[in-house]
Amino acid sequence: MHRNPVAKLLLFGATGDLAQRMLLPSLYGLHADGLLPEELTITGAARHEHDDKDYRKFAKKALDEFLPEDRKDESAIGTFLDRIFYQPTDLSDPASFQPLADKIGDISGGLAIYLSTAPSLFEAAIEGLHKVGLAGETVRVGLEKPLGYDLETSREINDAVAKAFPEDRTYRIDHYLGKETVQNILALRFGNSFFEPVWNAQGIDNVQITISETVGLEDRAGYYETAGALRDMVANHMLQLLALIAMEPPARFEGTDVRDEKSKVFRSLRLIKPEEVPHVTVTGQYADGAVKGKIVKSYSDELGKPSTTETFVAIKAHVDNWRWQGVPFYLRTGKRMATRRSEIAIQFKAVPHSMFAGRGGLLQPNMLIIRLQPEEYIQLLVMAKEPGLDRDGVRLREVPLNLSMDAEFAGSRRRIAYERLLLDLIEGDQTLFVRRDEVEAQWTWIDAIREGWKANAMKPKSYASGSWGPSAAIALTERDGVTWQDD
Repeated sequence: MHRNPVAKLLLFGATGDLAQRMLLPSLYGLHADGLLPEELTITGAARHEHDDKDYRKFAKKALDEFLPEDRKDESAIGTFLDRIFYQPTDLSDPASFQPLADKIGDISGGLAIYLSTAPSLFEAAIEGLHKVGLAGETVRVGLEKPLGYDLETSREINDAVAKAFPEDRTYRIDHYLGKETVQNILALRFGNSFFEPVWNAQGIDNVQITISETVGLEDRAGYYETAGALRDMVANHMLQLLALIAMEPPARFEGTDVRDEKSKVFRSLRLIKPEEVPHVTVTGQYADGAVKGKIVKSYSDELGKPSTTETFVAIKAHVDNWRWQGVPFYLRTGKRMATRRSEIAIQFKAVPHSMFAGRGGLLQPNMLIIRLQPEEYIQLLVMAKEPGLDRDGVRLREVPLNLSMDAEFAGSRRRIAYERLLLDLIEGDQTLFVRRDEVEAQWTWIDAIREGWKANAMKPKSYASGSWGPSAAIALTERDGVTWQDD
């Protein structure tokens, strides 16, 4: 692709948890490997009062805490900190923007803005940037989620952004798309000839996508109580994974081509009617229980009040197009679950006839497992003959063929997802960012589910912390003769 790197990066939310844990270590990693433009400067902005010197101390502390030991190089850290500047900025105060523009100075060499803020501040932020000249043709903006809470608020944010930044200079961030294993979905599908002939309704029985967490509210109570699992995880991460599994082959691995094909998937998602919602969706909320041997409180106890916010959701979805007609996509995500896992399990159809039937050969359909975290691997479950003389018949057993990303590419450093996304923002590559039509198609589908919950007065079912969610989620798949991949 044609790279068009900027000379300056403006980082809003520069004192927040995300900046300390992910953004600053990611930018340092790119700097240490010589991947940042030599002249690039980084200006942090947040409400906290710091000068340049104080913020560099703040950044140094974050790097000391969150960088792996083998990545710490005092010389590289020193030259990285030399790139960093800081300007106190209150996005809700219009008077804050002119001092920020003065601090940044000339932007003729290009400016990338990373904007991580509450949805309520997006419009004020974009308007303030525009008024002081920080939204011109040399400026691009990266937007961290949440981009609204439904289709209406998402459109309001997108409209506000579009007043200053056209679509080709707008980069909507979903950090899952920066993960190596997520990008490997495309390599697996479109870089190998043997999958494509069976990657359809004739070859695949069902697809399961699971994102499970063992943590509870942590410090996100204010956000999570207004979002819930459906908005927090399904509306972005899980639907993006579904799109990568279901999309048609793009002509090229470029922004327009890839996002065109994802958008077609979202437009093909079958809207769930209100009367269908109780039969194809399950909601839950974690109760008291034990996670990894530790007793934990219920969601309402952590929150300090009763709540009807869902911390778990399972959905049976369909993509209504030629390739996927009749194939169920099961989505499941939740907090305080048995293990931490992000995984896609693709269940292929059984062989049409077993020559081993009645002779000790119980055939299992093949399954492809793509594990995104905590480990990163691709595993294909196949049937193999057990060793022996077979005097009582051939015995078959399911065995895994494993590709461990950590082992196979042991010589390559495993990068933080934000490293890829920040570098793409700086260099102007939109391939792994989300387009407006994708976002609004996702919200259209999500809103239909929420309307169905409301129409049917559905309340979250209680499930024990440390479990795999409400028993109704098991029934959701077992009605179709399918079992969740929980191994």
